[in-house]
Amino acid sequence: MADFKTNLRAELDYLDLTVKELSVKTGIAKGTLDCYLGARASMPPADIAAKIAGALGVTVEYLVQGGEAKRQEKVSGYYIKSINQLLTELGEKDVETILALSKVLKAQGEKK
Repeated sequence: MADFKTNLRAELDYLDLTVKELSVKTGIAKGTLDCYLGARASMPPADIAAKIAGALGVTVEYLVQGGEAKRQEKVSGYYIKSINQLLTELGEKDVETILALSKVLKAQGEKK
């Protein structure tokens, strides 16, 4: 059975996410996150584990117990990161258009 440290590292690698990026996404200090990944790794409190799991798109149970990753998202981290990068390169009007299109696609998916 894998531990929190191993599962957290695996998810960061899978999503191609740095500890610093996770820190920004969660509001948890980088040094605190480093403590969960270091040689003397500790288990975070439940509220912190929930923030980390939410930011990674997995369940807390997966981070703690391991096993098959139970993703909360349908889109892999690679695509999300790629889309975010592209959005930063577009103008505000184009981003608004993409947001509107995304909402239409979501609504169509919910009707199926």
